[in-house]
Amino acid sequence: MRNLDFAPLYRATVGFDRIADLMDRVLTTDVAQSTYPPYNIEKTAEDAYRISIAVAGFTPEELGVEVKDGSLFVTARKAVDETERSYLHRGIATRAFERRFALADHVRVAGAVHEHGMLHIDLVREVPEAMKPRRIEIARVNGATPVLEAKAETVN
Repeated sequence: MRNLDFAPLYRATVGFDRIADLMDRVLTTDVAQSTYPPYNIEKTAEDAYRISIAVAGFTPEELGVEVKDGSLFVTARKAVDETERSYLHRGIATRAFERRFALADHVRVAGAVHEHGMLHIDLVREVPEAMKPRRIEIARVNGATPVLEAKAETVN
């Protein structure tokens, strides 16, 4: 069992509360957390990502994708099936689920598509102009750098 005390981090930093909360949440999460449904997270470009979730047996109407409080929530609720079926083997799980993904700052959901039993959610990191690196020009103070001025003399 690991217990970490983040009190020194809170005392020595300003504005990093979200990082400490994220680390605390990860460390206190139950190890036996459900792995259903399986998913992949891939980096598709420098500032683009894709989450692919296996959602076999669900229609797009039974799935929900929502962004709230810096987190992406993916939910599925199977509609009640009125037909009575007799399975010899049932290996395709269609139980309800809720999967949560913490999003970094400036990451937004670009779109979601459901195809071939997979739900693909595209994410894009958009850094605001104010946060992008920029070059600052250094101004010169008047009189700090000598300027040579010479007048041409005309010879008659």
